[in-house]
Amino acid sequence: MFSTYLELGFEHILDIQGYDHIVFVIALCALFPIKEWKRLLILVTAFTLGHSLTLALAVLEQVKFNREVIEFLIPVTIFFTAIMNVARPEASQRKAYMHYIAASFFGLIHGLGFSNYLKSILFQDDSVVLPLFAFNLGVELGQIVIVLIMLAISFLVMRLAGVKHRSWMLFISGAAAGIAIILMIDAKFW
Repeated sequence: MFSTYLELGFEHILDIQGYDHIVFVIALCALFPIKEWKRLLILVTAFTLGHSLTLALAVLEQVKFNREVIEFLIPVTIFFTAIMNVARPEASQRKAYMHYIAASFFGLIHGLGFSNYLKSILFQDDSVVLPLFAFNLGVELGQIVIVLIMLAISFLVMRLAGVKHRSWMLFISGAAAGIAIILMIDAKFW
């Protein structure tokens, strides 16, 4: 049972059809240079903690929400992450805390988005604690895969091609913001 939900969480975050979550993690990756990979993992984990909380609350039906609003707010979180990257590109300790808080808050919104999927696959007579934990762990592992891929790409672009971190961060953040705008326009919210 544990491995099933672990695999489902892992596959869910890496599913290209749910690319909005992938784009969000990529936007998070843009902030820190390669040498600060530990701070990047802390940032992604802050996001995981946020989405784990609302995922649990939504699956346990302690929180009710309008799905269309959440599907609109997810690209809004991507857009604001990209804007924060550009507005506060220097990831000093003090400024990094703002990114950690924002990632945690944005994780709350993404957790509500994950909850529809998880509720649809949970068995009614099972305890939800272990499946929730396994699913969240799978999502975190999937996010770490995205981070590792982005670190490898960043290494190639910055170290081997000589692109400066600021230019790379602006490129990634701009692309993420553009995708977010398209997703907001296409949202069923309107």
